[in-house]
Amino acid sequence: MSMSSPDLILASASPRRLELLATIGVAPCACPVDLDETPRAGEPALEYVTRLAREKARAGQQGLATALPVLGGDTALSLEGQILGKPESDEQARAWLRRLSGRSHQVISAVAVVGPAGLLEACVVSDVHFRALETREISAYVASGEGRDKAGGYALQGRGAMFVSRIEGSWSGIVGLPLCETAQLLARQGIAPWLADSPGDRGEAS
Repeated sequence: MSMSSPDLILASASPRRLELLATIGVAPCACPVDLDETPRAGEPALEYVTRLAREKARAGQQGLATALPVLGGDTALSLEGQILGKPESDEQARAWLRRLSGRSHQVISAVAVVGPAGLLEACVVSDVHFRALETREISAYVASGEGRDKAGGYALQGRGAMFVSRIEGSWSGIVGLPLCETAQLLARQGIAPWLADSPGDRGEAS
């Protein structure tokens, strides 16, 4: 795999998804698409996230007219059926964290890939359990700014990890892209750099 030649198009500017793809040896080219991400009236969180991932992948392919596979991903947090996206203000972030305190919620992460095999998609639901949070902790965390562009107002891969007592599901999915399912979809589209033979891969001497 040449780092100067991308394996696929990532229809997003998310640094987290770029980093996650790099961990499995995939070299993406980030090309964000402009979509209305407003949930439809009465749209369940799982359907919302899957729809957005699909629309991002299709929009990326149509907008770029590329022969490379295009990956779209989306992640949302669901609390009692309500979708919590990125907080619009610090006040909203504090209110959300107060609601999440001492409870469990779901993080839904979807991935869609358009390529030679057509449109392939997967969706993963993970349960995240928060310990009880103190008011001063919530205020300090929101003031740090870490959760301003994160679903639910916190980042599992950052300081927000200190609020999480347990997760059941996909860690990478919570961060932004379920790598187990993503790798399987990419392999079906002909992208599997982690399977490429190279010295040392099978214990061979270099």
